[in-house]
Amino acid sequence: MSIDPDKVVTQEETGEPAPVDQVEGRVEAEMKRIEGSAKEAVAQGMHDAEREREGRELKEEGERELNEQRDSQ
Repeated sequence: MSIDPDKVVTQEETGEPAPVDQVEGRVEAEMKRIEGSAKEAVAQGMHDAEREREGRELKEEGERELNEQRDSQ
């Protein structure tokens, strides 16, 4: 059995992102969420309102990115 090269369609031609690229975006978003959560917790312990706000914003950004990626699938 041979593959007819005229019938082969690549992901690049279809505009479909490679699975590894899809995972990479989710991993980055999840890492933002985790890092933000950790920063927020540490800032609460230090009673540093500014850092707590920064951590919360980072966590929320990661959650938004994860939701966007889930919605696009």
